[in-house]
Parts: sequence; C-alpha cells; structure tokens
Amino acid sequence: MKIAAIQMVSGTGVQGNLDAARALLAQAAAQGAELAVLPEYFCVMGMKDTDKLKVQEKSGSGLIQDFLSRSARELRLWIVGGTLPTATGDAGRARNSSLAYAPSGVCVARYDKMHLFRFTQGGEDHDETRVLDAGTQPVRFELASRDGHIYTVGLSVCYDLRFPELYRALKADLLLVPSAFTYITGQAHWELLLRARAIENLAYVAAAAQGGLHENGRRTWGHSMVVGPWGEILAEQAEGPGVIMGEVLHARLQEVRQRLPALSHRVL
Repeated sequence: MKIAAIQMVSGTGVQGNLDAARALLAQAAAQGAELAVLPEYFCVMGMKDTDKLKVQEKSGSGLIQDFLSRSARELRLWIVGGTLPTATGDAGRARNSSLAYAPSGVCVARYDKMHLFRFTQGGEDHDETRVLDAGTQPVRFELASRDGHIYTVGLSVCYDLRFPELYRALKADLLLVPSAFTYITGQAHWELLLRARAIENLAYVAAAAQGGLHENGRRTWGHSMVVGPWGEILAEQAEGPGVIMGEVLHARLQEVRQRLPALSHRVL
C-alpha cells in the first residue's frame, strides 16, 4: 500500500492553506498513494493561540471538514486531515482533532489529541492547555487496501510521540503522527522518537510535519518521514512543502514480527 506524508508551511489564512493542501493531495494521488496524511494544523497556523478558536468547527460540518471529505471523494484517497480545531461547546476552548476520511468522503474516525504540549526555552513559550481540552481515548481504524490486506491504522498527534504507552494501546500496523514540532525539540528528538515508536511496535510510522518559517514568525522542524517496522527511514523531506512516499508491505510486517516476536513477549 503506497502512502504519502505531506509537509506544509501553513500560514494564517484558511483558504490559502486549503488550496495548498489540495495541490499536494493531488500530487500524492497522482503518485499512486492510497492514503495521504496532512500535518498538524494544516488549515491554520495563527498569529496567537486564540486564533485557532476563530476557525473551530462543530463535529461533522464546516469549511475544513467539507474540504477533507470532498478531496477524499474526488481524489479517491484515504485522507487523514492532520488536525483542525473542533468545538467543545465552550467558545473559549477547542480540541485538536485528527479526522480520517475514506475515499467515499465519509469520516471514519476522529482522534482528539490526548497529550497537550508545554515547552519554554528562551523566547519560546508554548502551552496548549491555554485554549485546548485534551482527548481521552486512543483511536484506530481499519483500512482495506488495494493489495487485498486490511491494515490497522493508529492515530496520534505531535506531542503524543513522547508517550509510548499510547502506541502500545493502539496495536497498529501503521502509526500516523501529524505534527508541528518546534525547531528546537525537533532537532533534538524528532527522528529518535519516530524510529523508536516504529521499532518497539514493529510498525510503520508516517509523520507529516509542518516544516519551515511560518507567516507568524514560528519556525517548525519539518523532516516529514516514513519509517519502516525495523526502524529504517524510507523517505524524508527536510524543509518546505512537499510530498514524500512510502510503501506499507504486509509481508514485511509479518517478517519482522515473526523474526523478533517482541509484541508477544510483553509482560507489563
């Protein structure tokens, strides 16, 4: 199964970001992808934390969700829409939600980011709890591929990457990590964490990232990756918008899991 991780450098305008995402999704489809993953906040990278509240959508309706559904249907793609802000019922709060769409355009899964990022160093001060509520449940879905196999796909978002117990709970063949890692933390830990999650779960990992200098002055690390179940990097893009491709092979999953049956050796 061919998969695509899409890297963006999203700006402050939703429509411009959707236009950019559509062009990249079309590129992924033209290269034979069955599944394409967009980065965290592909739809908006605001000037301040509260900007995301201005574009939050109720579950099941809205400009961004309509875009994802329509793109999946027209491009005949499974699409995981990075993340978008979804309403909680409190105008001053939102959730950071990752939505998965089938090629029919139907939303088949929603995951609300469980671990909310906080980091302070020098001029950087991030605290997602200022405007976001955390999710409470791991989420996965099944994808019936053209290759005749059904793959279990586990959803996660950015800072979740530092919490390996989430990925154990997902028990997935393919782990998705749409992200907007800061430059500082990405440079230090991004590759190590992605490869570790692949190795310890004997699973493929597809990490679609924000990567570059944004309109709001923030710089994200980028380095979108597809990692194989033995920890090998199959594809990577350092900075700037683009599409990287990888292939999930059922036989490869079976091979590494039989060679090293660590998943069946768990004690805790």
